[in-house]
Amino acid sequence: MSVENCIQQIKNNIQNGRYANESMVSQGALLPILQSLNWPVYDISVVIPEYTIEGKRVDFALCHPPGHPKVFIEVKRTGMIEGADRQLFEYAFHQGVPMAILTDGRDWSFFLPAEEGNYQERCVYKLDILERDLAESVERFRRYLNFSKVCSDEALSDARRDYRDTSRIRKLEETLPKAWSKLLDESEEILVELIAEKTEDLCGYKPNNELVSKFLKSQIIPTMQETGIQKTSQPIISDVSVSKSQIYFIYKGKKYDKRKAIEVPISLLKLMAKDDAFFLQKFTNQSHGRRNGRYLDKDKYKLYPNDRQRCERCSVEIVPGWWFGTNISNPTKTKIIELACRVAGLKFGKDVIIHFENA
Repeated sequence: MSVENCIQQIKNNIQNGRYANESMVSQGALLPILQSLNWPVYDISVVIPEYTIEGKRVDFALCHPPGHPKVFIEVKRTGMIEGADRQLFEYAFHQGVPMAILTDGRDWSFFLPAEEGNYQERCVYKLDILERDLAESVERFRRYLNFSKVCSDEALSDARRDYRDTSRIRKLEETLPKAWSKLLDESEEILVELIAEKTEDLCGYKPNNELVSKFLKSQIIPTMQETGIQKTSQPIISDVSVSKSQIYFIYKGKKYDKRKAIEVPISLLKLMAKDDAFFLQKFTNQSHGRRNGRYLDKDKYKLYPNDRQRCERCSVEIVPGWWFGTNISNPTKTKIIELACRVAGLKFGKDVIIHFENA
């Protein structure tokens, strides 16, 4: 089976909830991927299951030459991957294995245990095969896990090169919001003048520097929310109630008025879950969520995995055992509702109509 067909089959299995335990993920996702990448999966000196290390076991060791691990792989049940990276790192680091992979069938995290940084910073690449397009998934599997490339150390060289690039980009991403914040705090004269002049061009009136500076400072709040930077002088507000609200939704012909926009997706998800006991699970099986985190999950700390305080502050239990992240924009609320409609078999704009604007 080709890598492309193998990935498509795994996608179908995930969406149909067929990976009920770790053994099913191993047999139905990992081993087919390895075989499509030319690994001799039936040679237990090359693909060693339950590789023993000082009385403990790694799910799989990929070896070259036979019996000498180059890659450790830990397999978890779909959706139960959280926290497993620590155990995998300990195994790989102490054994001097240069690459480690953690997967639950859907998410595939490729690590370099010997590099610098915390666990997540040593993750070269995280592949969500439901979210990434097929060509990207194929390219990453071949780049890091192709049998001949692993044996020749080409895969390791590529991973290290990607790690250096990722580390540099991460540093830039961390620094850019700080630079933006500093620029706004200092009310940089050229920026203020440029905005004032453009405003005058558009409406015929030129604002004074104080008004422009006030506007600029207000624009930093969304940036800080995304990056975790906090500004003590202005609180971060995840949702705002308004007067004369025109916020409502229509579900199957019935209108529901709401005070806040965030109540719209929450109420709709509740209604859909009431109509279909398996709706929330089917929704989570679909590709959804931000780059780091998810909109809906049984574990609220997966909503914003890099910000535990935000998980506490910006989450709500919509039904027992299911948590929803509330720190989202109106376009994202719409995106979530559109996906929910597809999962529920409803037509957005007909069976479900939403309205967020104010009078």
